[in-house]
Amino acid sequence: MRTVAVIGGGASGMMAAVTAASEGARVILLEHKDRIGKKILSTGNGRCNFTNIHQEPICYHSEDPMFPWEVVERFNAQAVISFFLQLGVYSKNRNGYIYPNSDQASAVLDAFRMELDRLKVEIRTGVECREIRPGKKGFTVLTDQGPVRADRVILCAGSKAAPTTGSDGSGYDLAKKLGHRILPVLPALTALKCEEKFFKSIAGVRANGSVSIWSGGECIAKDTGEIQLTDYGISGIPVFQVSRYASKLLYEKKEMDAVLDFMPDFTKEQTNAFLRARAKTRPDKSAEMFLIGLFHKKLCDLWIRLSEIPRQRKAGELTEDEIARLTDLIKEFRVRVRETNPYDKAQVCCGGVDTREVDPETLESVYVPGVYFAGEILDVDGMCGGYNLTFAWASGYVAGKAASGADQ
Repeated sequence: MRTVAVIGGGASGMMAAVTAASEGARVILLEHKDRIGKKILSTGNGRCNFTNIHQEPICYHSEDPMFPWEVVERFNAQAVISFFLQLGVYSKNRNGYIYPNSDQASAVLDAFRMELDRLKVEIRTGVECREIRPGKKGFTVLTDQGPVRADRVILCAGSKAAPTTGSDGSGYDLAKKLGHRILPVLPALTALKCEEKFFKSIAGVRANGSVSIWSGGECIAKDTGEIQLTDYGISGIPVFQVSRYASKLLYEKKEMDAVLDFMPDFTKEQTNAFLRARAKTRPDKSAEMFLIGLFHKKLCDLWIRLSEIPRQRKAGELTEDEIARLTDLIKEFRVRVRETNPYDKAQVCCGGVDTREVDPETLESVYVPGVYFAGEILDVDGMCGGYNLTFAWASGYVAGKAASGADQ
């Protein structure tokens, strides 16, 4: 019987352990926190959006663009749903977003715990792994509680995102000691901090719109949805979706702006015409009240101030230039991004083990045969909406099956 050591008890680690054990391997799961699966409990706001029906290559990011998709195709969303159904987790579909029917992330973790127990996976918590040492007959994992010997090793130690749950970046050192290159690890799926002082006056506002990241006169990334304005900058799912690009530009020390469009369904010309018609409909309204009913009052107050329109000016007296200034603020609200939120407030990271040094069919190291990778430690990050967990399950499955020797 082949012995497989899995380092890291998160989503990908538990999947790797379950898969390898299901294929007949003896599995030892090593976790440096006091319990496994801690990060799962916070996913999907505690409900665990564990996959998504809508799957395309564009949903995943990596320096090797097709690598994630090659992995996900081996264990797709339908396979994920079927897997959890076998474990007892019945799912429900919310516009393609798949959740446990109970709406409890704990259900996913409990199902894994029961399956790990059923398969007699040996779980050791509170174990710090310091080195993976190849030998003539397998590997020795050096830990603070003594050596662990195994025929194969799967490294699933996570990234640096949400370090309190166990993702502290320690797995990168283990990979580097094996000769692997680590691409810059940066916060992703997180909020952006901006330079402007006026954000405190609009904190708490939520508005539908689009956000785009601009640098050097070029639009780098764009997404649409509910934008959340905070006392320090911008947040919400569309901001999260573009944050990885902001992280990379900041790492490269490039200046960048975020441009918010609060009427994304209108062109700039249509917005201007709409405002002109609005002014004619109620010409006696003051400028201070002109936008009320269209946008949040905090935004209306800010835009009138920034456009330098006297608050008591009647709507019917607004000049073309003043209407144009308001149009610009509504359609191209430009703010300067100075930093992202830190790792402890990021859902995932971009960067990690260079996937060009990993076989996409097995997730085995091209440098050290017998060592495999899965999950966030790899240079793969997905969009919001269950994609990062999908990659965790898929990569854990692929690595677990290959490490068990099932395909040989």
